[in-house]
Amino acid sequence: MTERIKLIWDFRGPNAKHIAQHHAKHLNEFAETEKLQHSFTGIEEHSPMHHIAFMVVEKNLMDSLRETLKPTRGQLYDE
Repeated sequence: MTERIKLIWDFRGPNAKHIAQHHAKHLNEFAETEKLQHSFTGIEEHSPMHHIAFMVVEKNLMDSLRETLKPTRGQLYDE
């Protein structure tokens, strides 16, 4: 399998969980609309006041998606 990147959006504060869930829903809709192969989305809790929404994509899509979706940060994804 090709190398993959985890694009990350950070959300902080008392509503961080709900905002991350909502954002992940839109990321999933985007992936379906754009027919992104081998991608998936989700959320993670880092603390009660810090949640992230993420999208894992193939590395060759990173530049165009970073420009379009404006993630907070990214990192290599290893399963």
